[in-house]
Amino acid sequence: MSERVAVRKTYKLFIGGKFPRSESGRSYLVQDANVSLASRKDARDAVVAARAAVKGWAGATAYNRGQILYRVAEMLEGRREQFVALGVPADEVDAATDRWVWYAGWSDKLPQVYGGANPVAGPYFNLSAPEPTGVVAVVAPEQPALLGLVSVIAPAIVTGNTVVVAASPSAPLAAVTLAEVLATSDLPGGVVNILTGKITETAPALAAHMDVNAIDLTGVTEAELAADLEVKAAQNLKRVLRPAPADHDWTADPGITRMTTLLETKTVWHPKGV
Repeated sequence: MSERVAVRKTYKLFIGGKFPRSESGRSYLVQDANVSLASRKDARDAVVAARAAVKGWAGATAYNRGQILYRVAEMLEGRREQFVALGVPADEVDAATDRWVWYAGWSDKLPQVYGGANPVAGPYFNLSAPEPTGVVAVVAPEQPALLGLVSVIAPAIVTGNTVVVAASPSAPLAAVTLAEVLATSDLPGGVVNILTGKITETAPALAAHMDVNAIDLTGVTEAELAADLEVKAAQNLKRVLRPAPADHDWTADPGITRMTTLLETKTVWHPKGV
């Protein structure tokens, strides 16, 4: 009797809350698993899904967004051993879980820190309030595979943005497994979309897309590619986050810069009563 051949898992894309294969039908092999190789068409589809989710996610209460991010942490905690089996160090899984909780706590506090009443001359109230930028494209860092990914996704979505993430081609299994966590964590479809494959194929399409409002180049390691993406992003004045330095410490306190960089500020004047 011949030996049984194990069923090889196919890691698909995560777009609009679903797990489609690449429209190109392409895949590549990582750790004896098939991983979908996203195309430019997949990138465009992900932007459409992200844009459709903006209104509902940005319109949700900060408290509700915090609840959902905390739920992600709960689900990630429950699948800790699965990430360890993929090669993610246990302490990194714990740090990633804690980071979801940390950002969840900021959801209803950031408006108090970043907004407020402005002193003006005259009988008026002048109030500034933060608002999400919209659709954010993100190039995820290669390492640490999970903590780095969480550290670029969580600050973008906690403030009401939606994201399209180009996952590192060398660490896609953690990214798609995180997508499986997100899909079961009450997160509305389209808020987070994850593309696996070649950064050189998906990132330029996202940088040039006219319906993307900001791009985070954290995971870009080639100076020439980063410069090209910035030029493409300038076509519709996208907000750009520059690549992280090679020695960036992902375990350090992240601060609020990543959250505030992806916010706009709306200022409202209102007459005072007499």
